[in-house]
Amino acid sequence: MALLDLIKNRKSVRDFLDTPVERDKIMMCLEAARLAPSASNSQPWRFIVVDDRELKDKLCAAAFSGLYRINSFGKTAPVMVVVISEKSKFLARIGGMFRGTKYYLIDIGVACEHLVLEAEDLGLGTCWIGWFNERGVKSVLNIPQSKKIDILIALGYYDREKLGPEHGREPMDKIASFNSY
Repeated sequence: MALLDLIKNRKSVRDFLDTPVERDKIMMCLEAARLAPSASNSQPWRFIVVDDRELKDKLCAAAFSGLYRINSFGKTAPVMVVVISEKSKFLARIGGMFRGTKYYLIDIGVACEHLVLEAEDLGLGTCWIGWFNERGVKSVLNIPQSKKIDILIALGYYDREKLGPEHGREPMDKIASFNSY
């Protein structure tokens, strides 16, 4: 599929089918993320894939309880990808301090977008989840408290016919210009 068509077709999925995702497809998604560019080639990410049903259910119970219940749709996904920030290279950290930019977050965003676009190309749906109980996720997966979990990505098969209406996008003239603001 052409890239722009792939981007146009991708939607955030909140209702997954109860169908396991093949490991080779998960690995292709991870490979797409691995190949993403990053500041000073830091590659400041780590991905923990949770596809064991029992562990995933335990993870989701911890991640989406209480205040975080709004994202309990994640429980329907057969796979949850936990995205952890790792330390950027020295030059990226120094440059980020001078610029006031957290380059590692941009890097993780690019890597995760690669992952979700590859998933879409493989017929899988995804949803980025940023609101979750980080402490609960760390506890279930034995992640050190010093680590930062930035994103969870729900991943799985879905019924395209069940997707809701498209969210509108701003017209081009409101978001872009040439040669001046």
